[in-house]
Amino acid sequence: MGIILPVTLTAAAAAAIINIWLSIRVGQMRAQQKVSIGDDAGGPLTARMRAQLNFVENTAFVLVLVAAIELAAKGGEWLAWVVAAYMLGRLAHGLGMDGGALARGRPLGVIITMLVQLGLAVVAVLITLGMM
Repeated sequence: MGIILPVTLTAAAAAAIINIWLSIRVGQMRAQQKVSIGDDAGGPLTARMRAQLNFVENTAFVLVLVAAIELAAKGGEWLAWVVAAYMLGRLAHGLGMDGGALARGRPLGVIITMLVQLGLAVVAVLITLGMM
């Protein structure tokens, strides 16, 4: 028997790894700033915390939409490429939240995230309407 939701399974694994990476970055900044609970009132720790939380907030919707599209048997190679773009966008956003030379990653990650969510939502609606 084959894997029922291969893109979703791969996406969830990638999301878990990215979330661990973002969490480690928060922990490193906590140690550097000597803040064990709470944040640093808008400083670099807060930025890293927001990068991780923003990832969690958005990734749940993407994973649900990807799974629903696969369950409707409307996925395929294109869906895997969309997920890959999303995950790369989230990496760019996480790094961009640190500012400096990588600051361009933040708006790039935001744009990719919004476009992926919108695109997947449109596909889901079209599937529901029988137009796909």
